[in-house]
Amino acid sequence: MADENVYNSNLTLDEIVFENRNKEYGAYDLRSQYPKLLTKSFIIGTALFLVAALSPFIYLTIQRLNAPEKQEVKADLVEVIQEDKIIEQPKEEEPPPPPPPKEEEKIEIIQNVVPEPVKAPKLETPPPPISKQLETTTGLVNQEGVKAPAYTPPPPPPSTGTRTSTAEVKPQVSDTQVYTEVEQTAEFPGGINAFRNKFQNSFDGSAMSGDEGAVKTEITFVVERDGSITDVKASGKNSDFNAEAVRTIKSIKNKWAPAKINGQAVRYRFRFPVSMNFEG
Repeated sequence: MADENVYNSNLTLDEIVFENRNKEYGAYDLRSQYPKLLTKSFIIGTALFLVAALSPFIYLTIQRLNAPEKQEVKADLVEVIQEDKIIEQPKEEEPPPPPPPKEEEKIEIIQNVVPEPVKAPKLETPPPPISKQLETTTGLVNQEGVKAPAYTPPPPPPSTGTRTSTAEVKPQVSDTQVYTEVEQTAEFPGGINAFRNKFQNSFDGSAMSGDEGAVKTEITFVVERDGSITDVKASGKNSDFNAEAVRTIKSIKNKWAPAKINGQAVRYRFRFPVSMNFEG
């Protein structure tokens, strides 16, 4: 019994685990070969690490051994003799020209001419001035008498007592023509926004089916000289919308302020675009 215990104490852990088992099974072989594989792997890994760590030093050593020998060059200092700079002598400046001589002031002298004696000329009567000639008649000798002017101005035109003034004539405007360009456009009482509000409040939406979506038209009508509305038309694509728009415009009975040219009332064509959205 003691021999059996001694025998059992010498067994390894693998032999104890795989005792009375099939040792040809792969696990037993792996466990038995594991220490050897571990040792071999450690040695190989250490060797690769040393090779990787020492390879730069080995490479540098090989480069030093294969590097060519350095050639020493002796350089002796040579004294450089600096040439003296040529100093240019300053040029002699030319003396300034002498100032011009001052002119002596001249004394003013008036020439004194002694006239030569001549005979006295014959005295002639000078002609009278023009103002005197217009007062009376002129002749070869003087003669006293009543003054009779040689020139009589024409009489002024008769005055009628009325002033003549040029009246500005304004161009005539037509009573029947429909204008599109005027000096003062037609205006609805309260402005165009008031007219738009009246149109929206008077428009009957039941005339539409309700699924037309956005509908547009342009309504034109003539604002007469008395402010009334005539010739109402709509040019949209939807005939029902056009008919209701024309009816709504005609239902607004407010008078417009007519358009004017040169202060005179004229017939004026007004354009009123309308856009509404109908959703079912």
